Amino acid sequence: MTSRELVALQFAYHDNCYHDNLSKLLTLIKQSDEDAVVLAPELCLTNFSFDKMEEAAAFGEEALKKILPLSKTRIIAFTLTEKRDGKFYNTSKILFGEKVVHSQDKVNLFKFGAEHDYFEAGSEEKVKIVEIDGLRFAILICFEIRFTALWDLIRGADVIMIPALWGKLRKSQFESITTAMAIINQAFVIAADSSQDDMASSSGIITPFGEALRDDSKEFLSLDANLQEIKKMRRYMDIGLS
Repeated sequence: MTSRELVALQFAYHDNCYHDNLSKLLTLIKQSDEDAVVLAPELCLTNFSFDKMEEAAAFGEEALKKILPLSKTRIIAFTLTEKRDGKFYNTSKILFGEKVVHSQDKVNLFKFGAEHDYFEAGSEEKVKIVEIDGLRFAILICFEIRFTALWDLIRGADVIMIPALWGKLRKSQFESITTAMAIINQAFVIAADSSQDDMASSSGIITPFGEALRDDSKEFLSLDANLQEIKKMRRYMDIGLS
């Protein structure tokens, strides 16, 4: 496959509107091509429901069952609140073939937002490249993109996905880091951020050449990506990536 639709979703969601959030997510996913790669913002089902973590985790399990059928030929990624062994995690899920093909807990929790008071930190061992349908994918969750040690663990990925709940005060930093990640890794980057009033939006799809498609007014950002750009850039500017 030489081209594929890459999609970044960018919409508002709240911690008291779980079913509305899920309905919005399902509607937007269905707008994408049947073989698209779709990324949703961080915790788009429940937001940070710190006062009702049990409810958020239970809803995540319920919602996952409704999202899975849309991943028959699509690759869909998002994060949810997950409970395991009595602890809560902010966990990314990558779906394909109506299955969860990769799960990865957030390693670097955002202490300014008190995440560490509610979520357990994940293990760096789960941060890795996953091959799906002929492409190498990697995912970093929001705050994690500030930690360049994690960049080393995903070096060589073709598509890097960044689900985020990134604040408006640091909007320019989100745009700069996600663009730099595409250039340094010579990969496509899909960044999906929330569009609540206090969030940055700034979702985008960035090419290996560093060209960024962004539009804060849209809930659905789409690029028909020429996947040959990855190999072309890595041949043109050889820095040891294959």
